[in-house]
This record gives sequence, C-alpha cells and structure tokens, in this order.
Amino acid sequence: MPRFLLQHRHEPSDCGVVFASFKGHDSPLRHEAALASCTFGDHGIWWIVEADDEADALGQLPFYVAERARATRVDWVDVP
Repeated sequence: MPRFLLQHRHEPSDCGVVFASFKGHDSPLRHEAALASCTFGDHGIWWIVEADDEADALGQLPFYVAERARATRVDWVDVP
C-alpha cells in the first residue's frame, strides 16, 4: 500500500485547537505517537501513514488539521 508523509504546521496559538480537533474525529492517528516540534517552538507535526492516495491520507486527519496539511508520497530507501 502507498505510504505518505503528512506534514502540518500551525501557529503557537493554534496548538490547543489542533489537538482538540482529534476528539471529534474518528482517526486511526488518535492516541498514537507523532513527531512534533511544538515543544521546541516550531509548531509542526508529522505522521507516516498508509493510504490509497493523497486524499485518503489526508482523510485520516480531522478537517481542521487536514485543511492545513500536505501529503507527500514517500517510501523507505536504503542509503549507501
């Protein structure tokens, strides 16, 4: 199945809204770990998900987050 990197950025004042938006959305990402830089002042969150296409990948996020996110198709590669 295709793999996507979901990238979301927000303003410091929006942190609470971003995390609260997961409470009203049936997401497979809820209660899972994600990479985030909010604690360090950069306010970005990244997830690696499997989905059929970009729209399905973004559909795993609540609307508020998905509307401000980007999905990039990725895969693991061996670095020589």
